[in-house]
Amino acid sequence: MENYSWPKKIREIQSHHFDSTIWNGFKFRDDDIVVASYAKSGTTWMQQIIAQLLFNGAENVPVAEISPWLDLRVPPANIKLPAVEAQTHRRFLKTHLPVDALVYSPKAKYIYIARDGRDVVWSMYNHHVSANEKWYAALNDTPGLVGLPMPKPVDSIRQYYLDWLQNDGHPWWSLWENVDSWWNIRHLPNLLLVHFAALKRDMEGEIRKIASFLDLPSAELNWEAILEHCGFDYMKAHADQSAPLGGIFWNGGAKTFIYKGQNGRWRDVLTEEESKMYEKKAMDKLGEECAHWLMTGEAVKPEHHVQQ
Repeated sequence: MENYSWPKKIREIQSHHFDSTIWNGFKFRDDDIVVASYAKSGTTWMQQIIAQLLFNGAENVPVAEISPWLDLRVPPANIKLPAVEAQTHRRFLKTHLPVDALVYSPKAKYIYIARDGRDVVWSMYNHHVSANEKWYAALNDTPGLVGLPMPKPVDSIRQYYLDWLQNDGHPWWSLWENVDSWWNIRHLPNLLLVHFAALKRDMEGEIRKIASFLDLPSAELNWEAILEHCGFDYMKAHADQSAPLGGIFWNGGAKTFIYKGQNGRWRDVLTEEESKMYEKKAMDKLGEECAHWLMTGEAVKPEHHVQQ
C-alpha cells in the first residue's frame, strides 16, 4: 500500500448540513467501513446492505442509529464521536463529503455509491418537500450554522431540477465535485465504486462483490435473509430502522424517507432539451468516461484502473 499516493485533506466544508472538521478528531480502526456518496444516491440502501452483511441477515438492525452521517452538523462532534467510539461491532459510517474535505485512512474500506443526477434530484425533491419544521429547526436554528440557512423548496420539481443544475447543486452542494473527487481515486485498493443502477439490475451479484471487498466469508453468510432484508419491500416495511430518529423530520414519517427507490421518473417531466442540459453538463464536468458511468451504471473497465 505504500506505493499509493493517498488523498490528503486540504479544506473544510461547513454549511447548513456539513461540518467536515469532525473527521479531524476521528480515531480510525483498521476495519472501519465508510459509505460515501452524494446525497440521495442510494446511501441508505448501501448502509442496509453492509448492516445485513455484518450482522448476517439479522432482523431489525437499527441502521440509522449505529451508522451515523459523521459530517452532518447535528448532533455536534462532542455527542457523535463518543457514541461511535463506544461501538464494539465493526463500524460503518456515512459521509457526503468530496475526498479533499475528508481525512482518508489507508486501512479503512470505502464504498462509494453513485446515481444519475436526474434520479438524485427526484429523490431529493421528495426528501426536501416532505421535510417538516423539526428538520428546518435542526439545520437552521442550532449553534454552528455556517453560511445561508436551508431554504424551503420551490413548488415545481422541474424548476427545482433547473435551479439545482444551473446553480451547482443549489440548495444542497455540488454533485460534480463530489463524484469527480471519488472517481479520480478509483484505483486505490481500499475503495469500491458501486452504482445504484447496477444494484437494481443485479442486487445479489453486487452484494456478493461488496462482501468480497469487505473480506467477509461468503460461505458463512445467510444469503437468503440478507437478500430479503436488502430488498425495497423489506426496507419500506422497516423504514423506522433506516430513517434518522425514526423519521420524525418528515411528514409521513419513515416511510416518506424510504420513498420509491425508482429511476427514470424524470423522463415524464423533463423536456428532451432539459434532460440534454444535464448530459452536457456531466460531460463537461466529469469527462466522457465518468459521465457515462454516472448515467448508466456500466462497470468501470479494469484497463481504466491506472495506479499512480
